[in-house]
Amino acid sequence: MYSFRRLALLLALSLPAFPAVQAQSSSSNPPAPATNQTQVPQTNATQTTGQATVQARIRARRAQRRAAAIHEVYSHRYEAYLGTGYLRFTPGATLQRLNEYSWNTGFTRYFDERLGVTLDARGTYGSAFIAPKANNLGISKPAISQYTGLIGPTYRFYVQPKFSVSGRVMGGVSYGKFSGDTNGSTDLATYLGLYKDTTTYAVNAGLIGEYNLTPSVGLRVAPEYLLNGFGSTQQNSLGFTAGIVYRFGKQ
Repeated sequence: MYSFRRLALLLALSLPAFPAVQAQSSSSNPPAPATNQTQVPQTNATQTTGQATVQARIRARRAQRRAAAIHEVYSHRYEAYLGTGYLRFTPGATLQRLNEYSWNTGFTRYFDERLGVTLDARGTYGSAFIAPKANNLGISKPAISQYTGLIGPTYRFYVQPKFSVSGRVMGGVSYGKFSGDTNGSTDLATYLGLYKDTTTYAVNAGLIGEYNLTPSVGLRVAPEYLLNGFGSTQQNSLGFTAGIVYRFGKQ
Protein backbone atom coordinates (compact mmCIF):
# COMPACT_ATOMS: atom_id res chain seq x y z
CA MET A 1 0.00 0.00 0.00
CA TYR A 2 2.81 2.34 0.83
CA SER A 3 4.54 1.59 -2.52
CA PHE A 4 1.37 2.35 -4.49
CA ARG A 5 1.02 5.73 -2.85
CA ARG A 6 4.65 6.58 -3.66
CA LEU A 7 4.10 5.69 -7.36
CA ALA A 8 0.96 7.78 -7.59
CA LEU A 9 2.72 10.77 -6.04
CA LEU A 10 5.59 10.47 -8.57
CA LEU A 11 3.17 10.41 -11.54
CA ALA A 12 1.34 13.45 -10.24
CA LEU A 13 4.56 15.44 -10.00
CA SER A 14 5.66 14.41 -13.57
CA LEU A 15 2.50 15.40 -15.47
CA PRO A 16 3.13 19.23 -15.57
CA ALA A 17 6.51 18.72 -17.32
CA PHE A 18 5.10 16.86 -20.42
CA PRO A 19 3.84 19.96 -22.39
CA ALA A 20 7.20 21.73 -22.05
CA VAL A 21 9.09 18.69 -23.33
CA GLN A 22 6.75 18.37 -26.36
CA ALA A 23 7.10 22.10 -27.27
CA GLN A 24 10.87 21.92 -27.06
CA SER A 25 10.87 18.83 -29.33
CA SER A 26 8.65 20.56 -31.94
CA SER A 27 10.77 23.73 -32.11
CA SER A 28 14.08 21.88 -32.45
CA ASN A 29 12.84 19.68 -35.35
CA PRO A 30 10.93 21.83 -37.97
CA PRO A 31 9.05 19.91 -40.68
CA ALA A 32 11.17 19.04 -43.72
CA PRO A 33 8.52 19.66 -46.42
CA ALA A 34 8.33 23.41 -45.64
CA THR A 35 12.11 23.79 -46.15
CA ASN A 36 11.99 22.01 -49.54
CA GLN A 37 9.11 24.18 -50.81
CA THR A 38 11.11 27.41 -50.32
CA GLN A 39 14.39 26.12 -51.78
CA VAL A 40 13.11 24.67 -55.11
CA PRO A 41 11.84 27.97 -56.65
CA GLN A 42 15.11 29.72 -55.78
CA THR A 43 17.13 27.01 -57.56
CA ASN A 44 14.99 27.25 -60.75
CA ALA A 45 15.33 31.04 -60.85
CA THR A 46 19.11 30.80 -60.53
CA GLN A 47 19.33 28.29 -63.39
CA THR A 48 17.13 30.45 -65.68
CA THR A 49 19.23 33.54 -65.01
CA GLY A 50 22.44 31.63 -65.72
CA GLN A 51 21.13 30.28 -69.05
CA ALA A 52 20.04 33.76 -70.17
CA THR A 53 23.49 35.14 -69.35
CA VAL A 54 25.22 32.41 -71.36
CA GLN A 55 22.95 32.96 -74.38
CA ALA A 56 23.56 36.72 -74.26
CA ARG A 57 27.32 36.15 -74.27
CA ILE A 58 27.03 33.79 -77.25
CA ARG A 59 24.98 36.36 -79.20
CA ALA A 60 27.46 39.11 -78.36
CA ARG A 61 30.42 37.01 -79.58
CA ARG A 62 28.57 36.20 -82.84
CA ALA A 63 27.81 39.88 -83.42
CA GLN A 64 31.47 40.76 -82.82
CA ARG A 65 32.69 38.12 -85.30
CA ARG A 66 30.18 39.30 -87.91
CA ALA A 67 31.20 42.96 -87.49
CA ALA A 68 34.88 42.01 -87.79
CA ALA A 69 34.21 40.00 -90.99
CA ILE A 70 32.25 42.88 -92.55
CA HIS A 71 35.04 45.31 -91.69
CA GLU A 72 37.62 42.97 -93.21
CA VAL A 73 35.81 43.04 -96.58
CA TYR A 74 34.50 46.60 -96.85
CA SER A 75 37.24 48.63 -95.20
CA HIS A 76 39.23 48.77 -98.45
CA ARG A 77 39.70 52.28 -99.80
CA TYR A 78 39.72 51.37 -103.51
CA GLU A 79 37.77 49.02 -105.74
CA ALA A 80 38.40 48.22 -109.42
CA TYR A 81 36.19 46.11 -111.68
CA LEU A 82 36.29 44.67 -115.18
CA GLY A 83 33.65 42.78 -117.10
CA THR A 84 31.15 42.57 -119.90
CA GLY A 85 27.59 43.70 -120.48
CA TYR A 86 24.40 43.69 -122.51
CA LEU A 87 22.13 46.54 -123.68
CA ARG A 88 18.87 46.91 -125.59
CA PHE A 89 19.35 50.04 -127.69
CA THR A 90 17.39 51.94 -130.36
CA PRO A 91 19.81 53.01 -133.18
CA GLY A 92 17.37 55.26 -135.03
CA ALA A 93 14.05 56.99 -134.45
CA THR A 94 12.23 54.65 -136.89
CA LEU A 95 14.32 51.51 -136.32
CA GLN A 96 13.69 48.62 -133.98
CA ARG A 97 15.73 47.89 -130.86
CA LEU A 98 18.83 45.77 -131.15
CA ASN A 99 21.06 43.71 -128.89
CA GLU A 100 24.40 45.28 -128.03
CA TYR A 101 27.28 43.64 -126.17
CA SER A 102 29.89 45.59 -124.29
CA TRP A 103 33.05 45.75 -122.23
CA ASN A 104 32.92 47.64 -118.96
CA THR A 105 35.55 48.80 -116.49
CA GLY A 106 35.54 51.16 -113.56
CA PHE A 107 37.17 52.40 -110.39
CA THR A 108 35.58 53.40 -107.06
CA ARG A 109 37.10 55.46 -104.26
CA TYR A 110 35.38 54.69 -100.93
CA PHE A 111 35.32 57.20 -98.09
CA ASP A 112 33.97 54.70 -95.56
CA GLU A 113 32.57 51.16 -95.68
CA ARG A 114 29.47 52.27 -97.62
CA LEU A 115 29.89 55.52 -99.59
CA GLY A 116 32.15 55.98 -102.60
CA VAL A 117 32.51 57.74 -105.96
CA THR A 118 32.74 55.65 -109.15
CA LEU A 119 34.42 56.44 -112.48
CA ASP A 120 33.08 54.12 -115.21
CA ALA A 121 33.93 53.53 -118.89
CA ARG A 122 32.28 51.20 -121.41
CA GLY A 123 31.93 50.45 -125.09
CA THR A 124 28.89 48.80 -126.67
CA TYR A 125 28.66 47.16 -130.09
CA GLY A 126 25.84 45.82 -132.23
CA SER A 127 24.27 45.63 -135.67
CA ALA A 128 21.16 47.58 -136.58
CA PHE A 129 18.49 45.93 -138.71
CA ILE A 130 17.59 47.77 -141.92
CA ALA A 131 14.78 46.35 -144.05
CA PRO A 132 16.21 45.37 -147.50
CA LYS A 133 13.48 47.28 -149.33
CA ALA A 134 14.32 50.45 -147.38
CA ASN A 135 17.42 51.11 -149.49
CA ASN A 136 19.10 50.00 -152.70
CA LEU A 137 22.61 49.85 -151.25
CA GLY A 138 22.47 46.27 -150.04
CA ILE A 139 23.11 47.34 -146.44
CA SER A 140 20.84 45.43 -144.05
CA LYS A 141 22.85 45.15 -140.81
CA PRO A 142 25.21 48.11 -140.40
CA ALA A 143 27.57 47.97 -137.43
CA ILE A 144 27.19 50.65 -134.76
CA SER A 145 28.96 51.40 -131.51
CA GLN A 146 28.85 53.75 -128.54
CA TYR A 147 31.51 54.75 -126.02
CA THR A 148 30.45 56.14 -122.66
CA GLY A 149 32.23 57.76 -119.72
CA LEU A 150 30.38 58.20 -116.42
CA ILE A 151 30.99 59.39 -112.86
CA GLY A 152 28.78 59.40 -109.77
CA PRO A 153 28.15 58.18 -106.20
CA THR A 154 27.88 54.55 -105.13
CA TYR A 155 26.31 53.51 -101.83
CA ARG A 156 26.22 50.08 -100.18
CA PHE A 157 22.89 49.89 -98.38
CA TYR A 158 23.06 46.20 -97.40
CA VAL A 159 26.27 44.43 -96.37
CA GLN A 160 27.07 40.92 -95.21
CA PRO A 161 30.45 39.17 -95.00
CA LYS A 162 29.70 37.17 -98.16
CA PHE A 163 27.61 39.56 -100.23
CA SER A 164 26.39 43.14 -100.56
CA VAL A 165 23.79 45.19 -102.44
CA SER A 166 24.62 48.70 -103.67
CA GLY A 167 22.98 51.44 -105.69
CA ARG A 168 24.60 54.03 -107.90
CA VAL A 169 23.65 56.96 -110.15
CA MET A 170 26.14 58.36 -112.68
CA GLY A 171 26.21 61.02 -115.34
CA GLY A 172 28.52 61.67 -118.28
CA VAL A 173 28.77 61.63 -122.06
CA SER A 174 28.36 59.10 -124.87
CA TYR A 175 29.87 59.14 -128.32
CA GLY A 176 27.88 57.25 -130.94
CA LYS A 177 29.41 55.98 -134.19
CA PHE A 178 26.63 54.96 -136.58
CA SER A 179 28.47 55.33 -139.89
CA GLY A 180 30.84 52.39 -139.50
CA ASP A 181 29.47 50.56 -142.56
CA THR A 182 28.89 53.66 -144.69
CA ASN A 183 32.54 54.69 -145.16
CA GLY A 184 32.09 57.35 -142.52
CA SER A 185 29.26 59.07 -144.39
CA THR A 186 26.91 60.64 -141.87
CA ASP A 187 24.46 61.53 -144.62
CA LEU A 188 24.32 57.90 -145.74
CA ALA A 189 23.79 56.73 -142.16
CA THR A 190 20.92 59.18 -141.87
CA TYR A 191 19.51 57.88 -145.16
CA LEU A 192 19.43 54.39 -143.61
CA GLY A 193 17.50 55.72 -140.61
CA LEU A 194 20.45 55.72 -138.19
CA TYR A 195 21.40 58.56 -135.90
CA LYS A 196 24.28 60.85 -136.89
CA ASP A 197 27.69 60.35 -135.37
CA THR A 198 27.65 62.65 -132.38
CA THR A 199 28.41 63.12 -128.71
CA THR A 200 25.53 63.48 -126.27
CA TYR A 201 24.68 63.21 -122.57
CA ALA A 202 24.42 59.94 -120.68
CA VAL A 203 22.69 59.10 -117.39
CA ASN A 204 23.03 55.69 -115.76
CA ALA A 205 21.30 54.15 -112.75
CA GLY A 206 22.04 50.65 -111.50
CA LEU A 207 21.60 48.15 -108.70
CA ILE A 208 24.77 46.20 -107.91
CA GLY A 209 24.93 42.78 -106.28
CA GLU A 210 28.34 41.45 -105.24
CA TYR A 211 29.33 37.99 -104.00
CA ASN A 212 32.67 37.85 -102.21
CA LEU A 213 35.05 35.00 -102.99
CA THR A 214 37.65 36.45 -100.60
CA PRO A 215 37.81 39.75 -98.68
CA SER A 216 39.61 41.27 -101.70
CA VAL A 217 37.98 39.53 -104.69
CA GLY A 218 34.33 39.27 -105.63
CA LEU A 219 31.89 38.74 -108.49
CA ARG A 220 29.33 41.38 -109.41
CA VAL A 221 26.21 41.75 -111.54
CA ALA A 222 24.36 45.04 -112.07
CA PRO A 223 20.99 45.52 -113.80
CA GLU A 224 21.09 49.01 -115.31
CA TYR A 225 19.14 51.79 -117.00
CA LEU A 226 20.92 54.06 -119.50
CA LEU A 227 19.54 57.33 -120.88
CA ASN A 228 21.06 58.94 -124.02
CA GLY A 229 20.10 61.84 -126.30
CA PHE A 230 21.18 60.83 -129.81
CA GLY A 231 19.32 62.47 -132.68
CA SER A 232 17.71 65.08 -130.39
CA THR A 233 15.56 62.30 -128.94
CA GLN A 234 15.80 60.14 -125.82
CA GLN A 235 16.96 56.54 -125.84
CA ASN A 236 15.78 54.62 -122.76
CA SER A 237 17.89 51.50 -122.71
CA LEU A 238 17.88 48.58 -120.27
CA GLY A 239 20.63 46.04 -119.74
CA PHE A 240 23.20 44.77 -117.28
CA THR A 241 26.92 44.55 -116.62
CA ALA A 242 28.77 41.71 -114.91
CA GLY A 243 32.35 40.92 -114.02
CA ILE A 244 35.01 40.60 -111.35
CA VAL A 245 35.89 43.17 -108.68
CA TYR A 246 39.17 43.65 -106.82
CA ARG A 247 39.49 45.65 -103.57
CA PHE A 248 42.72 47.07 -102.20
CA GLY A 249 44.13 49.78 -99.90
CA LYS A 250 42.91 49.41 -96.31
CA GLN A 251 41.37 52.52 -94.77
